[in-house]
Amino acid sequence: MLTRDESLARDMRAFAELAKPRVVPALHQRFAPAVLAHHAYLSAVRGSGRGVPLTIALERHEGFVSVYKTECFDEADASSHLNLPFAERLLKTLLWKHGGWKITIAGPRSVGEHIRQTYSPQGARAFDAEFMGGVYEHPFTVEIAKPEAAPEPREGSVALGRHLEGCRIGFDLGATDRKVAAVIDGEPVFTEEVIWDPRNAADPDYHYNQIMAGLKSAASHLPRVDAIGGSSAGIYINNRPRVGSLFRAVPQEQFATRIANLFIDLKRAWGGIPFVVVNDGEVTALAGSMSLQDNAVLGVALGSSEAGGYVTPAGELTTWLNELAFCPVDYDPDAPVDEWSGDRGCGAQYFSQQAVFRLAQSTGIELDQRLGPAEKLKCVQELVHSGDARATEIFQTVGCYVGYGVATYADFYELRNVLILGRVTSGEGGNVILKQAQEVLRKEFPELAGRIKVLLPDEATRRVGQAVAAASLPSLS
Repeated sequence: MLTRDESLARDMRAFAELAKPRVVPALHQRFAPAVLAHHAYLSAVRGSGRGVPLTIALERHEGFVSVYKTECFDEADASSHLNLPFAERLLKTLLWKHGGWKITIAGPRSVGEHIRQTYSPQGARAFDAEFMGGVYEHPFTVEIAKPEAAPEPREGSVALGRHLEGCRIGFDLGATDRKVAAVIDGEPVFTEEVIWDPRNAADPDYHYNQIMAGLKSAASHLPRVDAIGGSSAGIYINNRPRVGSLFRAVPQEQFATRIANLFIDLKRAWGGIPFVVVNDGEVTALAGSMSLQDNAVLGVALGSSEAGGYVTPAGELTTWLNELAFCPVDYDPDAPVDEWSGDRGCGAQYFSQQAVFRLAQSTGIELDQRLGPAEKLKCVQELVHSGDARATEIFQTVGCYVGYGVATYADFYELRNVLILGRVTSGEGGNVILKQAQEVLRKEFPELAGRIKVLLPDEATRRVGQAVAAASLPSLS
């Protein structure tokens, strides 16, 4: 008799078999796109005639609640074992899209019990539960309810950005470089990009001094500084970092006493002027919305990891996390493992420098390990420019990931535009990614190809567009 873990692994393999892509990535033959598995599963549920409601509600800070309604097999159906991997992967996606500390599963009790055990301190998703509990400062809980008792949604949005008047500084903090822009009445008059290594810096003073150096550099090109806006990898609530990969080397006690107040201290150092910091993905989306002069924009930044952000059809930012780096996109049982969460098939390993380096190994391209990530990426990008077929296949594979990723995200966001940027999209490699992503949509999802534009900004916007958009975050009033 199979153990519970063995049964779950078998069910996950069966669920992954539902994903049969028409466009197979050149360097990942076993790629099993999440979107195809979900569509095939739901088609089978509807075809069975025995589908039952499944509602997942997620409560986060300030009482905001997101609700997702779908269906699954009745517990008496022979295929009901597929409910478990479907519900677990679905919740994982919703959790990192919306955020949440209290989860309500309204549907078959077997599904609720599976989620409760999986997200327990001893379960496979213990990392996610502990992470969310820390972000929202509440114990992570899973409640089981009948469908008719599911919570009602209570969403919120934030009107940030698009303020162009005055003399402003915008900054963008990535894992390998920090960018800054000096902006006067919406026009950048100075931009700067500096390599740094925050993820290995345990001293909070390193972070403070590096950011301050960038701000002073930008300020030297302005007659005065009216406001400062910034974007950074991580989760920010009211200008306070709750979790951030940039600060992973900082001891926890110093994170709580120094990093949590980092941007409040910087604001104080600049005389208390308007100062706003948000997740870098949100600024990616805002930059896209501003450049396109359109809304319903999902911004996806391919950098050291994946950053995601969303501008609603009404042109506002959300109260969601939009941490797409942790959302699963590949159900291949042997998918690469995320180094932080320990989970397989998550976006960080597909839309990032990490993906490029992983795929480079499979092509035989040898990269000098003494180089930093930015320099190694540049080496691969130069090979593409010189016509190296192996390097081109790397970016074609990433483009295939992007195409299926867009289709995955379209099931959870109302989209008219998807803007892809970040260091990975620089140079000819970005054009290869875009072309392949568009081909996936045309061949596999023609309806989406007809209504969603997948776009690359121009080269200058790709590199410093986020810093310029970040400058527009604070209101002067």
